[in-house]
Amino acid sequence: MTTTTAPTRLMLVTPPVADAEAISFRLMQAFAGGDVAAVLLRLAEGDERSRIERVKRLCGPVQSNNVALVVEGPAVIATRGGADGVHLTEGPEAVAEARSSLRDERIIGAGGLRARHDAMDVGEAGVDYVMFGEPRPDGTMPPLPAVIERAAWWAEIFETPCVAYVPAADAITPLVETGAEFVALGEWAFDESQDIRALVEQANAAIAAFAARKAAAR
Repeated sequence: MTTTTAPTRLMLVTPPVADAEAISFRLMQAFAGGDVAAVLLRLAEGDERSRIERVKRLCGPVQSNNVALVVEGPAVIATRGGADGVHLTEGPEAVAEARSSLRDERIIGAGGLRARHDAMDVGEAGVDYVMFGEPRPDGTMPPLPAVIERAAWWAEIFETPCVAYVPAADAITPLVETGAEFVALGEWAFDESQDIRALVEQANAAIAAFAARKAAAR
């Protein structure tokens, strides 16, 4: 996941996964809807061995679709499971430690950023992307206007890519229009009531429309 002049791309953020086969089925439905750059895999609780095994079971189907698999949690689980990267929420010290051990061999992303200086701190520590707008630890969501402002600010000023977390389908277009390098459909998109393939189609259509408007304005 690197900075380019290419249009925004899509990330999927899973709910906490206990059943790798079940989430794999939903991911294949999503991939059928169009371009997906990465999956951020969140794991349900369990011992280290079982969590690594879940990552291993998902690496094949995800990576065979040319999609990067990034795991939220300890770097050891991501690396031993064969994932492409790790997503951290513990701040710049954790990022620096992961960068020291992983060097440039894995993607390192950061979330849980409550203020601008938090994002700048992890950026200086060497992350490959920052994420804005994901659910807080207590499950509440940051206000959408604040996420739009933060993503647009970062995308305009910094070279490190940013991911704008989409809290609902009607927020796809305004978040794409921030210019963020990635937008992320969250765990709500995996709910049984949602047509995840159609959501991916909708997101890619919004990305294409925004890119066309920018091209026409040049």
